[in-house]
Parts: sequence; structure tokens; C-alpha cells
Amino acid sequence: MEINLVAESLKFMVLGMIVVFIFLAVLVQLMKLQAKFIEKYFPEKEVALSAKSKKNIIDESVRTAAIIAAIAEFNKNKS
Repeated sequence: MEINLVAESLKFMVLGMIVVFIFLAVLVQLMKLQAKFIEKYFPEKEVALSAKSKKNIIDESVRTAAIIAAIAEFNKNKS
């Protein structure tokens, strides 16, 4: 009795790929189901911005404007 090792290895490879594909598909569906469950029973609450967080947003805007101005100045001097 002769066993074709290449054919057997291809069978195992295909079987393994099918098992992994099915596992990942089930995992994705379970994660979607979990997300729906969490959204339904544990909704995310709106958080009011405090004065400190508003100040941080303004500071971030000023920092971003400064970076953009610096890049524009650099590009102007480079040309």
C-alpha cells in the first residue's frame, strides 16, 4: 500500500485552513453578539465636559495651530 505524502499533506492543510476559518467566523459572530448585548444592557453615559477638560481642548488647539504655523514657516523658508 503506497501513501502519497504530498496528497495527504494537502488534505491536512485544507482541513486545517477550514477549521481556522470556521473558528474565526464563529469568533466574529460572538464578538458582534457581545457588542449588542453590552450596548443594550450597559449603555454608554454622556460625560459633561468639565472646565479643566475644556481648557485642555483649547490648549490642544493652540498647540496644533503653533505646529501648523511652524511647518508653514519652515516650508516658506525652504523654498
